[in-house]
Amino acid sequence: MRIVAGLVLVATLVAGTTTAQADTLEYVALGDSAAAGPLIPGQDPALWCLRSSDNNYPRIAAKLLNARLTDVTCSGATTNDFAQRQFGFVQPQYDALEPTTDLVSITIGGNDVGLVQTALGCINLLPEPVGLSCRDRLTAGGTDQVAAKIAQWAPEFGAALDEVKRRAPRAKVLVTGYGTYIRPGGCYPVQPIWSRDADYLQGSVNLLSATAKAETAKRGATYVDLAAASVGHDTCAKPSDRYLEGLVPTTIAAPLHPNAAGMAAFGATVARAARPGQPSAA
Repeated sequence: MRIVAGLVLVATLVAGTTTAQADTLEYVALGDSAAAGPLIPGQDPALWCLRSSDNNYPRIAAKLLNARLTDVTCSGATTNDFAQRQFGFVQPQYDALEPTTDLVSITIGGNDVGLVQTALGCINLLPEPVGLSCRDRLTAGGTDQVAAKIAQWAPEFGAALDEVKRRAPRAKVLVTGYGTYIRPGGCYPVQPIWSRDADYLQGSVNLLSATAKAETAKRGATYVDLAAASVGHDTCAKPSDRYLEGLVPTTIAAPLHPNAAGMAAFGATVARAARPGQPSAA
């Protein structure tokens, strides 16, 4: 009888372990530096992707969800790097997806349309009229160069979403937009961008996010609004309130990227989107 009871106990423990494993979310994070968290401590030993292994938003969301995370986000990634080797040796991000994947988060597009380069081109160290407006330069002749790049990117992103669904057919797919980097009118000279250029720059970020949202909606996936989550925490806020760093970072993070506080807030936002009702802290 003792042997039988022991076997029953072992069977129960094994069944419980199997059930617990089955209940664990298999989470894959795809994307660029806005998800990877360049320079935010602690950095992944694979330094070429400048990815935080502790404090980027995929890691925060995975902790909140008690999920098993495969994080293949990589700084500098474009949508093409989902299917090809980034830098010639980093595995395609699609390779992380499996038929058993439960959750996928995606942040991509900024490098496809050159957002950081656009932002750097908007810097003016002196007030108007000494300098050149990036808005005037990029919309000269009646064509908005950044908007044109975003329109060109849209079908490519839509095709990427289709491929994610093909490779991970049962996964819940979360697509994040980008944050609120600068408030209306800017905050010259705290951030050395003229008022009209600040509005143009954030307007371009918003257009990219809106385009991602539209492609997401077409496919029944879930859009996660990080712009709303970062209102009041932009590069114009006092350093202790910032979720995103300006041209000169005030914490250990890359310029013009989320910092650790921003990643914590974004991770909580992603976790709530993955599982409504999820607590906002680990």
